[in-house]
Amino acid sequence: MTTDPVAAASGTDVGLVEGVTYIVDPADPRVDDYRELNSIAVRAEMERDEYFMGEGYVPIDRMLDSGHRMRSVLLHPKRLKRFVPTMSRPEMAGVPVYVAEQAVLAEVVGFNMDRCCLASAFRAPMPTVADLASTCRRLVVLEALNDDQNVGAIARASRAFGIDGMVISPTCNDPYQRRTVRVSMGEILHVPVARAGAEDWPSALHTLRDAGFETWALTPDVDAVDLWDMDVPDRVAVVLGAEGHGLEADTMDASTHRVRISISADVDSLNVGHAAAVTFAVIGRPARARQPDPGVRP
Repeated sequence: MTTDPVAAASGTDVGLVEGVTYIVDPADPRVDDYRELNSIAVRAEMERDEYFMGEGYVPIDRMLDSGHRMRSVLLHPKRLKRFVPTMSRPEMAGVPVYVAEQAVLAEVVGFNMDRCCLASAFRAPMPTVADLASTCRRLVVLEALNDDQNVGAIARASRAFGIDGMVISPTCNDPYQRRTVRVSMGEILHVPVARAGAEDWPSALHTLRDAGFETWALTPDVDAVDLWDMDVPDRVAVVLGAEGHGLEADTMDASTHRVRISISADVDSLNVGHAAAVTFAVIGRPARARQPDPGVRP
C-alpha cells in the first residue's frame, strides 16, 4: 500500500489508496446501503429509522460536522482525489470507503448517477415536540409538506436565519431523504427535528403555546396580519403548509396569529421555501430602537 494517498488518487489505480476498497461486483453486499436510490418507497423500507444518505462533498462534510456516525462512503474514481483529505478526519476512522466504476455504480444505485459521491450515516434519535419547546426560541412547523426539495430549502434557510428547530406533522416527508439532505447542503442535519404523532396533531401547537410560543400560521388570506406589522415575541414558531393546499383549518385555528407576506398583486404566491426564508429574515432582524417623539420632552 502506498504511503502517499493523495499521489495515488491522482493516478489511475485507485486500489492503491490507503483505506479504499474497490468494488467490481454490483451485487457486493457491502454497498447494499446504496441500492434503488430513486425509489422513495423502497428507500423508506430500507432505511427506516436506522440510517440516511448524503450526496455531494459539502453535505458529506456537514454529516461529519453534525456528529452523525458514518456507515460508509461510495465514490466514482474521479471523485476520490478530492475526498482523500476528508478520509483523514477523525470522524472517518474505520469508515469503509468504496470506489466503483460508472457501470458498476449504475447497477448499484439503479440509474446512471454521473460521478457519484455518496455516504450513509446512522440516524440519531429524534427529540420530542416538548423537548424542542423547552430548549428553543425560534421554530419552524411544517404541515404535510410532500416535496423533499422544499423541506431541504426550508432547512437551509432555517440555519441561515437562526431558527433553532423544526417540528413536522405526521404526514410530512422524511426530513432525511437524500434529496432533502442535498438541497439543504447538509444543514438539515444541524436542525433538531421532532415529528408529531397522529394523535398529537395539531395539538402540538398547543404544546408550543403552553411553553410560551406564539404560533404564526402563514397564509395568503388578505384578512391575515401583514408580516411586517407583527411584533416579534421572544418565542415564535412559523407554521407552513404544503404548496397549493396550504394549512388545514384546524391548524389555523390552533395557531396564535394568521400572518401574510404582502406581495405584488401580479403574482399569485411565493414558493413555500421562499416564503419561509422571507419570514425567517423578518423575525430575525435586529429590533430597531424607537426614535423619540420630538414633541415629547424626555
